[in-house]
Amino acid sequence: MMSSFPPLALLPLKVIATGVALPPNRVTSASLDRSLNKPAGYVEKHSGISYRYHASDNASQAELAAAALHDTLDRHGIEAASVDLLISASAISVQALPCTAVHILKVSRLTLGTPGFDINNSCVSFISALQVAAALLNAGTYRRIAIVSADLASRGINWGDEESSLILGDGAACTIVEQGDGNSGILGSLVETYPSGSELCEIQAGGTRRNPRAGMTDSDFLFHMRGKQLFRQASALIEDYFARLLAASGLTLAQIATVVPHQASHLSLEHMRRRLKISPSVLVDIYRHHGNQVAASIPTALHAAVVGGQYKRGEPVMLIGTAAGLSLAGMVLLP
Repeated sequence: MMSSFPPLALLPLKVIATGVALPPNRVTSASLDRSLNKPAGYVEKHSGISYRYHASDNASQAELAAAALHDTLDRHGIEAASVDLLISASAISVQALPCTAVHILKVSRLTLGTPGFDINNSCVSFISALQVAAALLNAGTYRRIAIVSADLASRGINWGDEESSLILGDGAACTIVEQGDGNSGILGSLVETYPSGSELCEIQAGGTRRNPRAGMTDSDFLFHMRGKQLFRQASALIEDYFARLLAASGLTLAQIATVVPHQASHLSLEHMRRRLKISPSVLVDIYRHHGNQVAASIPTALHAAVVGGQYKRGEPVMLIGTAAGLSLAGMVLLP
């Protein structure tokens, strides 16, 4: 039975389509056992992943993003010309300039002249992009917006860091949204940033901080994470944050039909089940077959919820995650 919520509590937004794209190369944990000279079963035990996908070294991030966009259009019979804005919500850009949205538009079927820009809030970029999209739609600036998240996490893997190297996967996902008829939308959203943990999860090169003139090393281009400290910081914040997010939406946990989390790690998902008391039947968990896809994780998990029937009209869905920064972001949607 559909729940009843006061229309005035909603910021109108309607998800009309979702889609995904994956590189063709499926990397099993068993194959990593062999390549890393580990005992059989070691990688799966320590990563919690059966397999993930890694793009080849010369594969295009923009083309993977466009594939997710086209999958979304084709699945739902949407004309490319009807999309009047593209938002790229990825953690890692194709290059410093121009923005990644330009590269995606260049290889997409969207109409020439369609505007595009980037939103980067690391692993929770998709949630931030939904906030911006809702504001633009309700201002009447645009009518139909495509949000695409695509990350090639494998390009930044530091194989010398076992903790982070085993969990990362590549992928792309797209969600197309409209203002809708006012019966669906955002019940509440909340983003908080705690910059004292900025050095716990980072890639230092790629901007003005580390470059040929300021000085850099090859390792500056790789992903560095102090997992235990990051987990401790996030764990100390997440429960109170979770309560604030629920309060912002005006709901209790019992009223949330589906929780779509960032697929950060098997430990983070277990933490949600145990500490936040989220039932496994409510939690969307695709981690075992995707790993941590950085910004693509949440929209890929949302697509899984849509396809799996866990995104239902009138039944609240929570998106939630933590990201480098340290940022915490969440949103409660009424489909």
